[in-house]
Amino acid sequence: MPKFTEEQKRIAMLLLHEPKTIEELNKQLNLPYNKLSEELKEMLKKEVITKEGFPTKYKLKENIADEVLRRKKVSETDDSALRLRAYIEMQAIEETLLKKNMDKIAAAMQKETVFTVYSLEKAKVSQQEESAQQQGYYSAYIEVNLSVKDFASLIKFMFFYSPSSIEVIKPEKVYFSAHDLQDGLIDMTDMINKYSNYIAKAMNKEELEKFHDKLYR
Repeated sequence: MPKFTEEQKRIAMLLLHEPKTIEELNKQLNLPYNKLSEELKEMLKKEVITKEGFPTKYKLKENIADEVLRRKKVSETDDSALRLRAYIEMQAIEETLLKKNMDKIAAAMQKETVFTVYSLEKAKVSQQEESAQQQGYYSAYIEVNLSVKDFASLIKFMFFYSPSSIEVIKPEKVYFSAHDLQDGLIDMTDMINKYSNYIAKAMNKEELEKFHDKLYR
């Protein structure tokens, strides 16, 4: 689903049940005409709305309306305040292996009880050409829009799903209790120690020294 600005989200909600003219939208949104016109043009370009009739009315596309209603329904039973958008990048030397791993991660996220997944989209797999320094491989990413229950849940998401980038959708400010913060930090410490112990066992002394040099340089 295309990303909306805050103004476009407000427009989409007004168009959810019936088409409206720019005058009707202006009256309900209290947006200047030039700003409203720009947002509508952008929504037309993104193919989330259409124009019809005379006078011209703007209508939300059916698949977009269905998605907005679905997300609204999900939000009604979701009491988690922290909403995120994240991108999980993945690579593999075989296309079928990459797709299989993407399916596994998508299925695992849908089963999580501490996350509420609003949308999850798997990008098309692309092939990266082989070079003199690197073997050819396949890459893709998963875009996920979700809420997390608490700070410990956020830590779990960051460690187990390793997003390459993450954006806080809302709220503007987040408050965690000391107990919630402590639980999350304990989980983080445990995971870091496990990774550290695994790396120490997997590397010889020379490799470990080089790794530490790069890490603390």
